Amino acid sequence: MSRPAVPPSESALAPLSQFVLKVHSRCDLACDHCYVYEAADQSWRGRPMAMSDEVISRTAQRIADHAAAHALDTVQVVLHGGEPLLAGQARLRRIVTELQGALRGIGRLDLRIHTNGVLLNEDFCELFAEHGVKVGISIDGDRAANDRHRRYADGRSSYDQVIRAIGLLHDRFRELYAGLLCTIDIANDPLAVYQSLIKLHPPRIDFLLPHATWDHPPVRTPASDSEYADWLTVIFDRWVSDGQRVRIRTFDSILSTLRGGTSLTEALGLGPTALAVIETDGSYEQVDSLKAAFDGAPETGMNVFDHALDAVTQHPGILARQQGVAGLCRTCQDCPVVTSCGGGLYTHRHRSSNGFANPSVYCTDLLKLISHIGNRVRAEPIESPGIRTHVLGSLQFRALAAGPGDGAAMAQLAEAQRSLVRSLLGAVYQQGMTGPEVSAEVKAELQRAWSLLTALDRERPEGLAATLRHPYIRAWAIRCVRQLRAAAAWPSDAGRGRRVPGLAADLGHLGAIAAAAAVRAGTSGTVQIPVLDDAVHLPTLGRLVVDPQETGQTATVDVAGGLVAVRLGGSGWTLAGTDLVSGVAGPDATVGRGHAASWQPLRTLCAPGIRVVLEDTDPYRDCHQRHPAPRLTDAEFAQWQRQFRAAWQEIECEHSAYAAALAAGLTTLMPLAAATDGGDLVAAARDAFGAVAVARPADPATLALLLIEEFQQVKLGALLDLYDLFDPADDHLFHAPWREGKHLLGDLLQGTYAHLAVTDFWRARQRLAADPAAGQQFEHQRAQTRDAIETLATSGSLTPLGTWFIGEMRHSVEQ
Repeated sequence: MSRPAVPPSESALAPLSQFVLKVHSRCDLACDHCYVYEAADQSWRGRPMAMSDEVISRTAQRIADHAAAHALDTVQVVLHGGEPLLAGQARLRRIVTELQGALRGIGRLDLRIHTNGVLLNEDFCELFAEHGVKVGISIDGDRAANDRHRRYADGRSSYDQVIRAIGLLHDRFRELYAGLLCTIDIANDPLAVYQSLIKLHPPRIDFLLPHATWDHPPVRTPASDSEYADWLTVIFDRWVSDGQRVRIRTFDSILSTLRGGTSLTEALGLGPTALAVIETDGSYEQVDSLKAAFDGAPETGMNVFDHALDAVTQHPGILARQQGVAGLCRTCQDCPVVTSCGGGLYTHRHRSSNGFANPSVYCTDLLKLISHIGNRVRAEPIESPGIRTHVLGSLQFRALAAGPGDGAAMAQLAEAQRSLVRSLLGAVYQQGMTGPEVSAEVKAELQRAWSLLTALDRERPEGLAATLRHPYIRAWAIRCVRQLRAAAAWPSDAGRGRRVPGLAADLGHLGAIAAAAAVRAGTSGTVQIPVLDDAVHLPTLGRLVVDPQETGQTATVDVAGGLVAVRLGGSGWTLAGTDLVSGVAGPDATVGRGHAASWQPLRTLCAPGIRVVLEDTDPYRDCHQRHPAPRLTDAEFAQWQRQFRAAWQEIECEHSAYAAALAAGLTTLMPLAAATDGGDLVAAARDAFGAVAVARPADPATLALLLIEEFQQVKLGALLDLYDLFDPADDHLFHAPWREGKHLLGDLLQGTYAHLAVTDFWRARQRLAADPAAGQQFEHQRAQTRDAIETLATSGSLTPLGTWFIGEMRHSVEQ
């Protein structure tokens, strides 16, 4: 999906969209690894301490003129220093309001400030909240790690002040909390640093290599050339095993570029630079890390008073970083990881004898780290949304972008989902077996269930595969992983010995999955299964409803010789495995106390060309943010069957473009409790691929519409598990034409994609003479969908692939 980088022509210069404003040139700390004050370039000594009003006004106008000339959707401005908070609240307010005023009506302004945090207080936060300024804070780990470098000039620690600032953001101004920046010191323990940062609950972490060049190389142990890779690899492996619960920009960038996407940092990848620095005196500079190369390295000789920003884009130093592979030295061009590494940070290539025509001084580290991550990606397909190896063919991707999709696209999405579910099962098992909050008894049952699953995977994989296609297994697994992570996040003293309510029963459901797979495979095994909601559950098969007094106990399930024996307390029941699979089984014997039990099989809705399970038994189906209906009576099921058959006939006859994807991907229909206001109720869940939840509507045509509309959410959710279409960190809110209030970009994308199908539905219905109001509905839905597509297109947060995807949606709605 990505395009190779090409050298820009003079008539097609890449515009600048990121600006670092040095609002104050001094700092209140004396960090000994700071490139501004400790590196070769000492130009800060001759600059004004703070930006003047005149510089502020000219800067805002230059940025606005550049954004207007190049029709930029979004401009990002980072307030920087020195320490920007030294500029004071009044000057920062002046800078922010000047920028907002200049860019009003031109493009969206993404405002951020990067600070060491020691001066951050409620008043600053109130100012930033008023104007939507995100706050990033520098911290290098725990107290010992941070105090190695980030100290006051008299040697005092800054740690307590920084922790106080981060706590203020997290506890009271969470919407401002942008993340943490950590400069790597290989003398610090990597896991200790990682764990200390995770405890601060950042939305994002950025690990930075210390700025170094070939003339002034990084600190290393003699005869070692990859210690920085080793340091980061330790964190990467833990990050993956933890389920990537925080975004880490270096790792996210490598994962993205390995699968053909874009980098999230200028330190990696082949994307052109789009950044300029504006100093306190109004001088334009290149990226300020160049201060580490040589005195005067960042200078351009231009300023906001005499030069437009277009002139900066033509500076040789800027052009050198817009040429992709062609701008790299021969060693980099021949490297197998060049598309991910991109030669590393431009500054790190410098050598006084030949300038920047070198690999990065961290070349060996980058090669080792990227290779390690690439090997993990290949070895562990889709362990989480950050590691993705499944890809769609271009025809299938285009079919999905247009709205309907096709059977081939759904088959590929389904295969990716199966990989995801398998890795989630592994995560539940691994984290459950290592979690101190899990009892030894539960771990023993986890081990027994896992042994049965792995044996089935080797010997009867078809039975396991059929079971893992069930939508609510993913919902169950994610629930378990979240509970385990939450327990692991407790402070060690408070969390030692604690038990998570319901966790033991949830983990015990792995045994139910193993038993169901064994029944389908026709093999043998014994597991323990918790009684949930007065029933022993076998996912994909049904449930055995037992006496309520048995609730809270654990049943022993033996699968052998085509029979399934369930023992609970002093009672027991025997069921035929073949009947369970066919959906007609019932308990045919009781022993012991002989408590009554009732087998409730899953039932299937059938129509020519499609079979869909009607799921009204699974204990984890309540994941759609709507209340599930209780077990349907036979009469209610018959009503569903009649309406589903008629709805499918409508879909095949009048909306055939959507039929193929539905037939290939819709596996489960989960009845919802009826809406109290009489309206239609329908829902999909990101964690339940293949399922649509719906309250039975009044007529088959409405059911057809609801299935088409909501299955769009299922398709898009699976697609987003594979591809980044937008920046998930963007928390700006957007208007949706069909709903009051404002919504996150991801929610707007989901709704727009669903309304694309609604538009197509009414486009087809308007051709029916029997439905004269359909034409008005079609025009109404199309107008709303158009508006939403344009909002998405101008959001400034779409990836290149997302921009293309929205373009295909726009083309589809205009047909």
